[in-house]
Amino acid sequence: MLYGKEHVQRYQETDGAEGHDWNNTTVLLLTTKGRKSGRPYTTPLIYQGHGDDYVIVASKGGDPDHPEWYKNLVANPDVDVQVKDQRFKARARTATPEEKPELWRLMTATWPDYDNYQRQTDREIPVVVLERID
Repeated sequence: MLYGKEHVQRYQETDGAEGHDWNNTTVLLLTTKGRKSGRPYTTPLIYQGHGDDYVIVASKGGDPDHPEWYKNLVANPDVDVQVKDQRFKARARTATPEEKPELWRLMTATWPDYDNYQRQTDREIPVVVLERID
């Protein structure tokens, strides 16, 4: 099973033929700019489409702290996204309290463990909307 850097490498090399479909769900690659280093960081993340946007979850498996990629996109919301062989720029934003319930249901339908992760932590797990800008 693909995971971490190997997942990113195989996804990029095969335009998502390997790595997009993963554990009965779908994965995109999100590249953020390091808020301290300024270097690009690419992370494979479960996603779902929502209209013209893409939705991801900053779960970190229910860890008490946000994932680094989420901290990076809060500091710099301009990100790069790869979905299969499509690469594009997007603006990332945290879902509003009004839209989060619908988006949370969308994401737990594809990865039910998100509910378990939320129960494991006191922090509110953010849902992130990626709005394509190119």
